[in-house]
Amino acid sequence: MALITSHTLNGTDGTHAVGIGVRLVASNAPHTPMIETHMDQAGRLSQEVDPTKINPEFYYDLIFETGSYWSTRTGSVKSSQINEEIVIRFRMHNPDGHYHMPIILNPN
Repeated sequence: MALITSHTLNGTDGTHAVGIGVRLVASNAPHTPMIETHMDQAGRLSQEVDPTKINPEFYYDLIFETGSYWSTRTGSVKSSQINEEIVIRFRMHNPDGHYHMPIILNPN
């Protein structure tokens, strides 16, 4: 099994970015998520991907739905929010590999 992990931190106050929606999609089927979940209470993601569903030739997008996260914030952070999603595009050359993608978030 491949393992997709991430850790999201709020760069404005240093806290864990909790509850952000996350999807993993393959370039050959961008409208069919392979993973659809949320960051946990520690701002972490850990999801296994069946190796039979991985093609080393494809690109994969790990999509973080940050717009709704920032919309729950108050004050100047909310008013300066411009990002709706953060997308990390990568390949999984090893169907049994560990792919870790940490992010420090900022609303702009």
